[in-house]
Amino acid sequence: MLAILCLVGDEVIERDFLSKLLWPGRFEAHARASLRQCLLDLGKLLAPHGAGILNVSRSSVALRPGAVTTDLAALERALASGDFPAAIAQIDAIGTKPILDQMDFGAAFNQWLARRSGDAERRLHAAVEAGLATLERAGDRDTSARLRDAWSARGREAPPVPAAAAGGGRTRIAVLPFQSVGGGGAPDYFADGVVEELITALGQVPQLLVAGRTSSFHFRDSPLAPPDIAKALRVSHLVEGSVQRQGERLRVHIHLIDGATGFESWAQRYDGSLDGIFALQATVAQAVTNAVGNVLGIAMAPPPARGMTGSKQAYDLFLQGRSLSARVFGDGLLETAVDLLEQAVALDPQFAEAWVALAEAHQLIAVYTPCLDRRAASERMADCARTAIGLAPGLGYAYSLLGVHRWTQNDVVGALDLAFQGYRLEPNNPAVCMRLGSFLLYCGRTTEAMQYVEAAIDQDPVDGRKFNLRSVGRFNLGDIDGAIEAGQRMVDLGFPSMWLAVATAASGQHDLAIEQYQQTRMLLNKVIFPPAGTDPMPPAMMEAYWHVAAHGVCSGREEDRATYCAMLDMMRTQLHDPADASIVLPAIFMGYPERLFEAVSHAITPANTLCLLSIWADIDPIRRIWQHPEFIPFAQRIGLAAAWDKYGWPDVLPAPSNRVETPPLLPN
Repeated sequence: MLAILCLVGDEVIERDFLSKLLWPGRFEAHARASLRQCLLDLGKLLAPHGAGILNVSRSSVALRPGAVTTDLAALERALASGDFPAAIAQIDAIGTKPILDQMDFGAAFNQWLARRSGDAERRLHAAVEAGLATLERAGDRDTSARLRDAWSARGREAPPVPAAAAGGGRTRIAVLPFQSVGGGGAPDYFADGVVEELITALGQVPQLLVAGRTSSFHFRDSPLAPPDIAKALRVSHLVEGSVQRQGERLRVHIHLIDGATGFESWAQRYDGSLDGIFALQATVAQAVTNAVGNVLGIAMAPPPARGMTGSKQAYDLFLQGRSLSARVFGDGLLETAVDLLEQAVALDPQFAEAWVALAEAHQLIAVYTPCLDRRAASERMADCARTAIGLAPGLGYAYSLLGVHRWTQNDVVGALDLAFQGYRLEPNNPAVCMRLGSFLLYCGRTTEAMQYVEAAIDQDPVDGRKFNLRSVGRFNLGDIDGAIEAGQRMVDLGFPSMWLAVATAASGQHDLAIEQYQQTRMLLNKVIFPPAGTDPMPPAMMEAYWHVAAHGVCSGREEDRATYCAMLDMMRTQLHDPADASIVLPAIFMGYPERLFEAVSHAITPANTLCLLSIWADIDPIRRIWQHPEFIPFAQRIGLAAAWDKYGWPDVLPAPSNRVETPPLLPN
């Protein structure tokens, strides 16, 4: 019990979870009685070492933060503080010993321990890599070599597989988009809705790890063979199918495909009606679970049924709206999605999932459209997220979206609190994982952030936005080659090349970087938009603008940088929103702190918040931002400094000497 509590740090563990984890197979009353006796004995053992070490309530158990020291925590503190000799000594002392060795309380405990161990190993690997990068930049090759040798001796030279990848022994599957067939063609949104609910339902089965929606839907109508798709999604099994909708009648054909061979392992047909859509989805999800279990010889508990709404019309509108908002880019798509989702919640105000989808649609409008009032869109997003949480407190993504709004209120502590809460509720939701990773990147906690980013990519490996985070994270850690590789993948998936160009310029390839940056203009009005309230630029003017921008950011010449900085000064006086991302992001890239401080102090919006993750590179000219004497006052104004006090200071900034920093443990 003490080992478990130490491994989770200051996280609270539910008593019901502990009783089932440590006394599997017992009757519930007997397991609870065993837990009570264990806690009583543990309290007596800890009493001589201080009062209040063990915090026990009627529903949960936790250790008082900082009350117990472990070798793992000591190693993490040494790496985080840059005390590399102590870290090397600690690694040598730990040797090859695994975390919580020689403990076996059954399958549930083993799966839990595998996830926790994977989390800890990933944190350590990221911290060691960051330490090696720091030592290389400082020119301390002797300590760098000793740290690398110590870590290699532990047998952890290769990056540990993220918890989402290892899955605690879970089977990795993907649900591919279903075909709409018959009756003149059922609308795609309905078939997509069945797939999305199947992804959600199967994601609740402890033994399964389901690929993210973005990556699965990337392979709609793909010419690739099933083994190639399975390899790209890093899964062992694929679920394929079709939906036929004729009036109120539904017919679902479903197939389980072996990802290695492409052969069908199981197939079935299910008939139902729109009245019984949730029962039909539950039946299909249970059948797939049983089929995977039979193929692998593993007993799997069926996923719980989700009765989202009693209104067929509201559900139909919800599917249509969510289908449109998932496409993100397109003239009027998001506005139409909002209209459809608002109709859905008007018909059924208790429809929590529709409120979450409506919150997300408003967030996408605030980020990806030339929105005239981004903060108002953020407020509408927050209202919807709060409503969803009130109706269904277990919807973790709603907390993540509400956290986005907290940034606009300069409440960075509140934003991170909500992001961590969302992760605790939905640790296997790649959107939740990515949101937490991005928040930590905004705060400069790059090493910690990357474990969440990598876990999100592992589960959703065909999403350009996630590779943007990886590219920036690798760049901030000094891994220029890794940043370029991730940036190129982002471009291949159809996202802007600005971050790729910045990384390429840092490698010394300035001409190539200029060309890459200029390619971004090809995505104008598709993935990026001109500032709100501006008219489209004539072709000649657009060419001139991108020429100045690309040279200012990527040429490495101070005169080009000065020209673009002057253009940003002019844009500030002319744009509808002086805090527009088209000012904030290049100001960061060019190390123009005064323009950044003024813009972000004027207003934080969901759009320009995304720019903050690019501040934290220890590379000129970006380092001029956080090295500027006014940076700390700026960070205090916008709420960053308060978050550092609670969650730890940025990797590139030493914590004040009068403050003892304790890195937060990864929730799960």
